[in-house]
Amino acid sequence: MQVHYKELMAITDAQNPLLGEISCGSLLQQLQQIWDEVGESDDVRDTMLLQLEQECLDVYKRKVDQAAKSRAHLLQALADAKSEHSGLVLALGEKSYDIPDQSTGTIMEQLKAIAPVLDQLWKQKAERIKEFYDVQSQIQKICGEIAGSKLSEQAVTLTVDESDLSLKKLDEFHSQLQELQKEKSDRLHKVLDFVSTVHDLCAVLGMDFFSTITEVHPSLNDSVGVQSKSISNDTLSMLAKTVLALKEDKKRRLEKLQELAVQLSDLWNLMDTSIEERSLFDHVTCNVLASVDEVTIPGALALDLIEQAEVEVYRLDQLKASRMKEIAFKKQGELEEIYAHAHIEIDPEAAREKIMTMIDCANVEPSELLADMDSQIVRAKEEALSRKDILDKVEKWMAACEEESWLEDYNRDENRYNSSRGAHINLKRAEKARVLVNKIPALVDTLVTKTRMWEDDRGASFAYDGVPLLAMLDEYAMLRHEREEEKRRMRDQKKFQEQITTEPEFITRPSPNRPLGPKKVVGPRANGGGTNGTPTRRLSLNANQSGGNGVRSMTKEGKRDNSRPIAPLNYVSISKEDAASHISGTDPMPSTP
Repeated sequence: MQVHYKELMAITDAQNPLLGEISCGSLLQQLQQIWDEVGESDDVRDTMLLQLEQECLDVYKRKVDQAAKSRAHLLQALADAKSEHSGLVLALGEKSYDIPDQSTGTIMEQLKAIAPVLDQLWKQKAERIKEFYDVQSQIQKICGEIAGSKLSEQAVTLTVDESDLSLKKLDEFHSQLQELQKEKSDRLHKVLDFVSTVHDLCAVLGMDFFSTITEVHPSLNDSVGVQSKSISNDTLSMLAKTVLALKEDKKRRLEKLQELAVQLSDLWNLMDTSIEERSLFDHVTCNVLASVDEVTIPGALALDLIEQAEVEVYRLDQLKASRMKEIAFKKQGELEEIYAHAHIEIDPEAAREKIMTMIDCANVEPSELLADMDSQIVRAKEEALSRKDILDKVEKWMAACEEESWLEDYNRDENRYNSSRGAHINLKRAEKARVLVNKIPALVDTLVTKTRMWEDDRGASFAYDGVPLLAMLDEYAMLRHEREEEKRRMRDQKKFQEQITTEPEFITRPSPNRPLGPKKVVGPRANGGGTNGTPTRRLSLNANQSGGNGVRSMTKEGKRDNSRPIAPLNYVSISKEDAASHISGTDPMPSTP
């Protein structure tokens, strides 16, 4: 026992070299002294020392257990830190953040080495999450704008996938964002173009632009910023429909306005409206030939302008009805003038009486009457155009006949070669007249050919102031033949007289006042006609035809013009029945238009 005690004391003293201080050895000495003074037995002393030794072992054991647990916790923390490091590196897609090589160091040293790396990775993860959140928020906002929802105005929970925070994934989101931003920009340009088109159309149509555009979407108002305007599919679709509807409305209004402009122009021309009164509606008539795209003046197609034009058309229609007789007679005068220039015989008095009866009895609508008269004028112009070539040659023929008549008178003038005033002028005219007279046979043949062709095409006789032209040409040919015969007899008579003058004086000579041979039939000379058988412009066919003085040309006011002769001057007066006998074939007389 003593040995054991001494050994314990030696070990205790060796473990605690600081003598004089409270230590296990000093305490054990104090306990020995106390036992000595008390007189404790060795057994008691050994028992107590064994207890004391056991208690010391228990304390050491607890401390060892605590140290082992602490070591296990540190190892788990180190393992968790390494796992966390691997997860962060994998999530961030980073390869530069490796753990420093501390495999030979203590656990605490390894933990201290990995802690800064983890802090840096956590900081970078937070920043990366913020970047992902920002780009995904913008993507979600633009998608909402395109879809037409109001995600930007609502609190929307956005979850970022922290399992993949790599730069590659972030670049993908940025690329998606750029595509969406480009699409947003394109849509915004389309919206602005539509809005501009709606503005221009509303200006031309005289409509309220703000009320029209806000019906599509409130954000399209000018007071809203450009970036805040709706670019959704619904907005674009509504804008396209609005533009289409406005264009259709513009087209309909333009067609209506052009129709009214044509009606106004026709009514103005019909009633000889003054230039000053017409100028009040220049804003209507200026677009009569314009296309839809050419009409860009604000208010050019406003409803009040169209209504104003409609009111004016209605007023002129009412005025036209009250002036129907005047208008109808004006058109009848135009029709008679066309027929007169074309030398077509009509009965103007009967036509005017018929118009009066129709208007007074209200048997026909005024518009129908005027339309029918317009149709007659169109047909008359077509008829006159078909006769123009023949009439031009008739005029040349009659002018040549007049020159022929003048030449006959000139040749009978014994003083034509005297040096009197104007003799040289008449001589030059005579030379031209001879050239023109020599062309008459060919001209007559051409007239006959063209007239017969015209009659074959039309199936009717070509009448000149009511007289068949072929009959006039046949009569002229007959009279020209008689005149040539008369000239021949005159030449024979002259030769006979010259022979008599050369015979002995006992032969009785005829009296100079008594012409030899048959008496010449002399036509009327009151209008300057000659006796040479050339046609005259006076056609007296019967007692019912123009008072026996020939068919007269129509003037613009519907009256006959007696100042201009219509047939060759010495044309023999014949009846229509006699003239018809000279027509080649059996063509009927043309009916009165």
